[in-house]
Amino acid sequence: MPRPRFTYPQLLVAVLSLGLSACSTNQAAFYHQEEFSDTSAFSRSFPGTEKAVCEAARRALLGQGYVINKTTENTLDGNKSFQPANDKHMEISFHVVCASNGNGKSSTMFVSATQDGFALKKSNTSASLGVGVLGSVSMPFGSSDDSLVRVSSETIRSPDFYDRFFGAAERYLLVDTEEDGTAASKK
Repeated sequence: MPRPRFTYPQLLVAVLSLGLSACSTNQAAFYHQEEFSDTSAFSRSFPGTEKAVCEAARRALLGQGYVINKTTENTLDGNKSFQPANDKHMEISFHVVCASNGNGKSSTMFVSATQDGFALKKSNTSASLGVGVLGSVSMPFGSSDDSLVRVSSETIRSPDFYDRFFGAAERYLLVDTEEDGTAASKK
């Protein structure tokens, strides 16, 4: 029985096709994790306007040492840095969006937090010296530049993490509601 003969271009196309299909299979697997269910760890409804609910979220983050980077009436971004080791750095970033539920009495807070990991990378520096006939000579002079390089980034998916955040926001929202009720009863 004669063996099939493949030309080099045919073999190359076959190998590349297999490689690309393997890559696309690994990348496409992540969308299966998305549930889009009725109950989500990333959102919670609270009594109050979207402005009041976002203010409670801002205070909850500030109370835990987060730096608020950007804020509008119904959104805010904040982050906090950690250094678990001399050459490692971690950062948690929050993105909060508050939306009215349309009834004038309650709003929903949508929250997404990411955890980024950074590592210290050193790069040695050298100097080149051009010498006419000899060409250039490269000589290290003992200097190194240190820089943080992102090595990981992941959306935090833990329901317990978000429950703790929503609990802190709710405590600040209750304080505001009690203050508003006290002010109204004094009038």
